Order: sequence, then structure tokens, then C-alpha cells
Amino acid sequence: MRSADTHTDHTSKIVGTVWGLLVLNTLGSAGARTIVPLPRSLIQMVTMGSLVAAFALALLVNPRVRVRASAYVFLLTLLLVPSLISSVGQGAVGALFRCARLALFIGTLWLLSRWWDGGTTFVRHHIRMYFAVLGSVAAGLVVSPGAALPELYGGRLVGALWPLTPPQIGQYAAVIIGLTVLLLLGRRTDRRSAAVVIVPSLVLLALTHTRTATLGLIIALVLAITSLVLTSAAARRLFSWAVLSAAVAAVGFSSALQAWFLRGQSQENFASLTGRAKVWHALLAAPRTTTEQLFGTGLGDKSFGGLPIDNSWLAVYNEQGVTGIALVAAIIIVLGGVALLRPPSLSRACAIFLISYCAIASYTEAGLGDASPYLLHLAVAASLLATPAAAAPLPTSHIPRQRVPRWAQRSEVT
Repeated sequence: MRSADTHTDHTSKIVGTVWGLLVLNTLGSAGARTIVPLPRSLIQMVTMGSLVAAFALALLVNPRVRVRASAYVFLLTLLLVPSLISSVGQGAVGALFRCARLALFIGTLWLLSRWWDGGTTFVRHHIRMYFAVLGSVAAGLVVSPGAALPELYGGRLVGALWPLTPPQIGQYAAVIIGLTVLLLLGRRTDRRSAAVVIVPSLVLLALTHTRTATLGLIIALVLAITSLVLTSAAARRLFSWAVLSAAVAAVGFSSALQAWFLRGQSQENFASLTGRAKVWHALLAAPRTTTEQLFGTGLGDKSFGGLPIDNSWLAVYNEQGVTGIALVAAIIIVLGGVALLRPPSLSRACAIFLISYCAIASYTEAGLGDASPYLLHLAVAASLLATPAAAAPLPTSHIPRQRVPRWAQRSEVT
């Protein structure tokens, strides 16, 4: 028994390490200036090396390549088709390299799907890994506040040790705050442990001044808690407290909240979503061939005309065409539909939170069509919605027969 438990713990540690390597791979290589300048080539080598290591470890722990049926990973695999068609058509080395990266990323998810059983194991892996990332951000803030809050980003928090942008930090903080709150409501963690994660993450989220992450956290958490209201008294109490707090904040701190959301921008700049709308209009107005409309222009850096697209749907349209949009929409619809059909539970609430957050953030953030943290969030949602594997019945030929003593075979009635 001890041997089996030891093997299970060892496997769980390897799976957690694989997940951590996937998180490292999706951190990206572009961002703010760090205290110690890191060459972009070195960062790319680390991130790509982590993906290769993740795939190798996943294959090591799952050598027989046992996978579970997953509509989510299957649709991601189909997304490779328009990516390859457009990238091969363009003949760009960078696009083909990104296709290979996406294929390796999806292959690793297939190997990990063996352990998707509807439990919160991957939720805990997710929280641990992103909390470690936020720990590096906090360390950079302590070591060099000037580098962590540069004027170049309007005094918003960035990664001073690893090049992370304010939207990235805000996204990581919002996701682990929401998941930890739900674990606390489901009594899967204690208040002290939850406070250790939630309080510093809230501080970092506030310092990033990231509107998308803040609104995504609030709306997605409300939807997730609402799914628990009928079955959880704690969820009902938190929901009532949240509504009351929101009303008080709206009345008493309206000017402060408005100033925080505007971030010193003009009304015109705010209305154009910090210039994003201009890029979107230019992208939609650009002429395209029929092939480019169907399959896109190939995987790239999610930019158009040298400017970031900052919209998942338009980024997918630009790189993978209408076909890519249909597949990404199918991913959101399938995961959301399965979540709504499941009975109320903690796993369902966490899945609803992650799906809702990704859907909300997709309006001003790119990432649903390529290897990114958003695909990892949705992978955790898929693991939460997976049904537990049924235990295989033991063959009757393997059940030893119980020998009956001769004296017991004799009748007691003489």
C-alpha cells in the first residue's frame, strides 16, 4: 500500500511540474525592462525549453500515451489545421515555428488529460504556479520600486525581474483570487491560507490598474458564486455581502473609482479603448484574399501594422481566419454548455469562473488562438468538467475461490 501511495505522490509531483513548465512557457518574452537586462533570445530559449521539457516529462509519466476523450483538446487540435494551412501558404519560418510550438503545447495537454477527473487538483497547480509568478513581481517591487512602477507604463506595476506587462500581472492575480475565493467557499482551504493568496494578489492587481482583469474578476466571480447560491449557505452570505459592498462603494467612492478606471486618460482615449479601436478598424478594412479570409495569414505575434491587436477574436481572424473563429467559438460554447448542464458543485463553479473570465477578457486581450495562459485557464476548466473515470471491474477469473473445510460441508442435521 505504501508503495502505491508513494508512486501516486511521485506522479502527482511530476504532473504539477509539467503544469508549472507550461505556465513558464506562456509567460512570453516581451514586456517591461527588467532590473538585470535579459536578452530576448535567452528568454525565448528558456520558455521554449520549458515546453520541450514539459512534453518530455508528460511522456515520461504517461509512456503508454493513455489519454481521455476531451472535446476541448480535440477542438484545439482542429485549430492546428487552419494554422498550418495559412502558415505554410505564407512560407514564413516564424509562423511555422509557432505552429510547432502550438502542436507541442496541445500534445502535452493530451498527455495530461489522463489525470482530468473533475477534481480540483489542477486548480491547486494553477494557483501555486501563478502565485509563484506573482511572488517574483512582488520581489521586484521590493528590490526596485522605480523599475517595477516605471513612468513608461504610467506608474503601473510591471515585472522587474521577469518582463511582465501590467495586463499579464492583472490577469494572473485576478484568476488566482477568484479560484481561491471559490475554494474557500467550498471549504477546500482554510481562511488563513486563502488570505495569504488573496490579500497580496489584490494589492498587485490594484497596482496594475488593469480594468479588464478587474471587471473580469468581478463579473466571473459573481456568475460562479451565483451557481452555488442554491446549494451553499456560505455562497449566499458572500453574495449578499458583495451586493451590499458594491452599493456602498458605488455611492461613497464613485469619484475615486472613476479616477482609477480612467488612469488619467481623456474621455476620448478611454472611449477608443486606449487606441485599440483604431487598430481593429484598420485590420477589418484591410483587403484579404479568399484563402486569407478562411484560414488567415499565419500565426504571428498578435499585431497588425506593428501595433498589438489586443482582441482574441480579431487576432484569430487575422491569423487563422473565419475557420479559426468558428473553432474558438465552439470551444467557449462547448465548455460553457457542459458547465451549465452539470449539477451545482465546486468544480462547476470554478469552471464557470474560468470560462467567463476568458470570454470577458477576450474583448481586450489576445490569446485564445495560440499557446497562452488563456488556453491553460480553459484547460483547467476542461479538467474540472471531466467525469471521473469509472473503476474497471475485476475479472472473475482473478477472484480466488474460497476453500471450504470438509467439516463445514457436513450438514448439522443428522
